[in-house]
Amino acid sequence: MPLGKVAPGKLMLLLNSNEFAIPSISIQIRPVYDINLFPSSPDSASTASMTPRTGTYDIVIVGAGPVGLLLAICLARWGYRIKQVDNREHPTLTGRADGIQPRSLHLLQNMDLKRQIMAHGPAKVYEVAFWDPTPTGDGIYRTNNLLTCPRYIDARYPFTTMLHQGWIERVFIEDLQKHGVDVQRPQTIIGFENNGQDPIYPVEVDLRHLQTQETEKVRAKYLFSGEGARSFVREKLGIKIHHKDPVAHVWGVMDGVVRTDFPDIRMKCNIHSDHGSIMTIPREDNMVRLYVQMSSSTDGDWDPRRQASMEEVQASAKKIFQPYYIEWDRVEWYSMYPIQQRIAEKYTIDHRIFMGGDCCHTHSPKAGQGMNTAFHDALNLAWKIHHVEAGFARRQILSTYESERKQIAENLLEFDAKFAALFSEQKRSSGDKTRATQDGNAEGDEFVEVFKANAEFASGYGIAYDPNEFNWSVSHRAQSQLFNPKGSTLRIGRVMPTVDVTRVVDANKVHLEQAIPLNGSFRVFLFAGDPVSNGSTVADFASNLEKEGSFYSTFERPDISTVSYHERHNPHSMFVTICTVFAAPRSSIDVTMLPPLLARYSHHIYADDIPDPGAPDTNASAHAKLGLDEQSGGILVVRPDGHVGCVVGLVPGHGTVNALNDYFAAFVSKSIGTETVQAVL
Repeated sequence: MPLGKVAPGKLMLLLNSNEFAIPSISIQIRPVYDINLFPSSPDSASTASMTPRTGTYDIVIVGAGPVGLLLAICLARWGYRIKQVDNREHPTLTGRADGIQPRSLHLLQNMDLKRQIMAHGPAKVYEVAFWDPTPTGDGIYRTNNLLTCPRYIDARYPFTTMLHQGWIERVFIEDLQKHGVDVQRPQTIIGFENNGQDPIYPVEVDLRHLQTQETEKVRAKYLFSGEGARSFVREKLGIKIHHKDPVAHVWGVMDGVVRTDFPDIRMKCNIHSDHGSIMTIPREDNMVRLYVQMSSSTDGDWDPRRQASMEEVQASAKKIFQPYYIEWDRVEWYSMYPIQQRIAEKYTIDHRIFMGGDCCHTHSPKAGQGMNTAFHDALNLAWKIHHVEAGFARRQILSTYESERKQIAENLLEFDAKFAALFSEQKRSSGDKTRATQDGNAEGDEFVEVFKANAEFASGYGIAYDPNEFNWSVSHRAQSQLFNPKGSTLRIGRVMPTVDVTRVVDANKVHLEQAIPLNGSFRVFLFAGDPVSNGSTVADFASNLEKEGSFYSTFERPDISTVSYHERHNPHSMFVTICTVFAAPRSSIDVTMLPPLLARYSHHIYADDIPDPGAPDTNASAHAKLGLDEQSGGILVVRPDGHVGCVVGLVPGHGTVNALNDYFAAFVSKSIGTETVQAVL
């Protein structure tokens, strides 16, 4: 639909969180513009040309923690009308989450938010040190150092970024304000119902301002709960929480500035001593976070509800650190918490009201996964809602939010339960205890082995979605023999590997997996092989994309005649961005070599001519690293969230595009593909 001005006032994000609070941010109410160029979904087709009614929103988001804010950012950038509320007067001031894992930082870079995060000077954790009781029982000693993100993990940023959640929230809130969305505080949700009285906005939501006690009734297409562990929405829906194990350990956590002679205080450390266990985490502004073991179920006076003063937590820490000393210049925050793994039975019951983040899963903070899991909950749901409401995909795809993300949460809780239990086990001084060695061979130390075995999952790069309509497998409805060509090393459902290429138009080195920003589009990477011998095959690919009924032409932009000359990513379709990569030096490639359709993506034409240690003995390392033939190439389809959807062989004729038509036909809203797939092998 054409650009249209929305009435001055508020595009509001509904954020109601029991989990989160930052310094006060002044909020300026200003006119907001609707930049939604997408048609509505088939079941609400009449709304595309309608001005939204007062009190109606595309989505109401309850909670302004990481999951609610990131969901709001995605949808606000894609032109949706949002109301977000939070029951706190301010964003997070102290405490809460503080670790951004490598894959999450990769995501924030793709959203152009990494620079703002790093501007706050976070600590970077490249290694983890392991300390254990000395055999003689007179203190602790270092027994191992392991990489946080081992080299076998294909991470662009192989470190954990340690920064207070409040600063992360501030970065998110500032981005939302740029897109016309302000968090409304302090407001809470007091009721909701998917009553269908309005076919376009079926969800009715009741809100209350916590200072004035004024109430407001709004309608929305969707309601999302990012409220945290104590969720009003989850309770009213009657969704049960399953407790994996009973509480077995209670820990204290403290942020502060310390003085100490402990040599690894600026490292992340896992410390076991005869007096208990500690995890140390370096933070911004010279701070350190300490997780201090206070009690366990094996204690004679065990109480899972035990509380302890700040001084008691400090006293325990001092004993554990012996023979080293530690003193505090200041303490910013401290708290007590029990270790427990919990997961919601469902993430939605009607695909109109959804939940994510701590509302659905809670666990110990030891593995640094809570905020990161929330980020990917939000991203997974955001692009699927977008594709339904924009008319690209069928509403049934919304069921994959729960099936994909709940499985990841189950895997996380299984890992966390084992990791937290081993961390909390007390290692007694023993001369025959197997020592973890500097070369990483720590046989006999189960805690270290669990850490190593789960490093890929903890980094975020081990997340793998099971086969479904988006993640091709032999059971997918698309059955061309061109899928998963011989030699391909790409793992369907996993994040696209990192590869470097040279952009043809300006000779810049480009991280290909980051070349397309998070724009809600599927990313089609045409690895074109040799530009000379494969030129006619590339031309066939382009001509078949242009045919009526292809997945590409069927979803052509309605405003294509007025698209800016400077549009780099979506000149033809808002749902597909194409990159072309030739296995040749940049000097031998010219944009004019390509068919007009591909040449229109001039900023996404690349030369595969940058060496990669992961693919030695080749002149086209990107092709080789992905297992694609350097002469004939192949097609890689990546989902909007960066996960690999399918790999297809590139052949002369219409076979390649027909295979892609069949793949997209599994979930798009319109009939596509007019020819029988006849693969040319």
